[in-house]
Amino acid sequence: MQFTDAQRTAIDTHDDNLLIVACAGSGKTEVISQRIARLIGRPGVQPRNIVAFTFTEKAAGELKERVHTRIRELHGEVHGLAEMYIGTMHGYALDLLHSHVPEAFKYNVLNDVQTRLIIDKYSTQSGLTTTNAIVQGTSKPLRRWVNSKLYQQVMSILREDDVDLDGLRSDVADGLDKYMQLLSDRAYFDYTAILHNTAVLLNDEGDESVLSLQRHVKETVRYVVVDEYQDTNPVQEQLIRGLTRHGANLCVVGDDDQTIYQWRGSAVENILTIENRYPGVRRATLNENFRSSPAIVDLARRVVEQIPPGDRLSKAMTAAGHQTFDRGDLLALEFPDTRAEADWLVDRMERLRGVPFQDREGSEPRGLDWSDFAVLFRSVKADAGPLVEELRRRDIPYVIKGLTKLFETPEVQAAVSCFRFVAGEADEQDVIDAWVDAGVGLTEGDVRAGLPVLTAAMRWDASKPWDSTTLQGVFLDFLEAVELREERVPRERGELVYYNLGRFSTAIGDFERIHLTSEPQQRFDAFAKWVEYQAPDYYEESDGDNGYAQPNAVVIATVHQAKGMQWPAVFLPALRKNTFPASGRGGLGVFHVVEESLVPGAARYRGTEADERRLFYVAVTRAQKYLALSFAPTEKRTGKKRSDFFNEATQVHTVLTREVRPSSDGRLTPTPMRGIPEVVMSFSDLKYLFECPYSFKLRLLYGFDSPLQKELGFGKSLHDVMAEIHKRAIEGDIAAPEEAEDLASAFHDGPPTELAGRFAFCVC
Repeated sequence: MQFTDAQRTAIDTHDDNLLIVACAGSGKTEVISQRIARLIGRPGVQPRNIVAFTFTEKAAGELKERVHTRIRELHGEVHGLAEMYIGTMHGYALDLLHSHVPEAFKYNVLNDVQTRLIIDKYSTQSGLTTTNAIVQGTSKPLRRWVNSKLYQQVMSILREDDVDLDGLRSDVADGLDKYMQLLSDRAYFDYTAILHNTAVLLNDEGDESVLSLQRHVKETVRYVVVDEYQDTNPVQEQLIRGLTRHGANLCVVGDDDQTIYQWRGSAVENILTIENRYPGVRRATLNENFRSSPAIVDLARRVVEQIPPGDRLSKAMTAAGHQTFDRGDLLALEFPDTRAEADWLVDRMERLRGVPFQDREGSEPRGLDWSDFAVLFRSVKADAGPLVEELRRRDIPYVIKGLTKLFETPEVQAAVSCFRFVAGEADEQDVIDAWVDAGVGLTEGDVRAGLPVLTAAMRWDASKPWDSTTLQGVFLDFLEAVELREERVPRERGELVYYNLGRFSTAIGDFERIHLTSEPQQRFDAFAKWVEYQAPDYYEESDGDNGYAQPNAVVIATVHQAKGMQWPAVFLPALRKNTFPASGRGGLGVFHVVEESLVPGAARYRGTEADERRLFYVAVTRAQKYLALSFAPTEKRTGKKRSDFFNEATQVHTVLTREVRPSSDGRLTPTPMRGIPEVVMSFSDLKYLFECPYSFKLRLLYGFDSPLQKELGFGKSLHDVMAEIHKRAIEGDIAAPEEAEDLASAFHDGPPTELAGRFAFCVC
């Protein structure tokens, strides 16, 4: 395998701390994999001595597979690879807490959506409705459902950033105390708590559990690798500092030009100043872009070089891949309105479909297909409507990353009708019409076969266990009763339909994890209202792609969601002033709750012009060969002018302002690229494989969630009691059998009798 000089330097630097500046498309995953594989060959280095952080679980799956392959190539079979950690910081931090901090043994994790749900459900106990926003000198209490997202962000900033907590207003400080107490009372970690608690324990001196955790890190961790380092925030930097404070080698990989999560608190200063904050840092700059054509690389470089030199690392990205540039590949077009813009976007896709494209140097060309086209917006929620309408009109398959507009798809609207029926807000004919009109291959007779499942869900009474009927169970039972299968869906839409239903199942799971203890009828009523009024806003910035399905469909996404991905053809519409670059956000913001002077570097939460320029750079570099920028005015007063980014692009000689249509000669049969996903599985996933292969397929391929079962409550109670017994045993306090009933009562919502017998056996 051939490497550039810069790549070779990065791969072979093992003793010095290392900063790898990796431009877009520079092959950083291969470089990281090669470096880790070579570390294994060093004297005394075991897999367990290496910790590698990725930004997402899917990125971890790809890196893990690549690392294991390279290790086998260099060293043959190596024992102990399972002890090497490759994953997210949250996953590693949680493992440390669950392994070394007895108080944390019984804690479960809430994702961002579940965290917001618990804030809304317990709006007083969480501090939401007792916390005020100061608007033009007037104090206004935050409101349930309306301001929970803002409150959640405030609670994260107060624990993730270097905030002067002593300067907080009393209501904000009280809200933080209430929120943390709510999580503690219910034994939950949110994502921020995982990192915050671990960072504190790694860097502080304290009791035996602190010393145990630090001793484990000191004796085990010798090499730390951090990918996407430019997007780390202060608490993540504290965690990294804690892991390396005992002498572990640090390698960070990133690109300050791709810092796009400032609004979540990421601090570009981390990568800009690392050479001043860690000793002996060596720099390797991967300038070569192997992804995009020379014209796309040139445009991207021009965009980002407008950032002042003091705010970015010195580098000059160059094209080094096999993609060629042909006149007409890059376009910047203006349209009279958004309807005309959407029409042209779909026209262009239809004209590009079947055009020969070479994925890799030396590979056989294939014809472009729908999944090779990505349309990236600054805001899908605000601007994707006309495009979605046009794709539907022409019956072209599409997927929208995240779940914001998922609830508008026909198959999900049909699924929602089932819950509206159970909640008494729809009748049988509404359910039948919704499923038949969804065009998924079901007849009226098929739907009627599923109605008894819904009717049974309505007949719950107080004599039944509160967990006897679940939202997820009813949903899956209904799909089974109507015998919906991918092959029944017309026009080869089966994979796409199940992809969307799987993501809807994720939303059900999020809601039900917080509301499982509610009586079924109350739960169904609340879910029907939540899906209709709140859910789309909850998932506005979510990815939501939990499965590994790869539908042959046009991808619609925000630029943020497209980070780390690539497509042969990328479209960037809605390039209007005040949209991209975005103007300052209106409405309530975090600094209406927390005084800006208390937060170092507070401007990054608002976003700057440089931040928007970095985001546009990321958008442009997602394209391999074809790139189309477009502008269309809206009726809004602020939507009449062209984006500065659009204007700059029209000044580049490779960007045409009139379309050159691709030649019809040499067209190939449209063939989507089907990569083999790097699948991450758990033992629970394998359990489903052994019990029911089709259930396994639904979970793994499409991301369907599993029903929460009554055994979950018993299992969690058992786990919590054992954690308490373990914690006390470490402290020398051995629980006696006669304490079983009290322990059962403390950790179980229901009658303790059955549990007490089990626990008495455990403590004997």
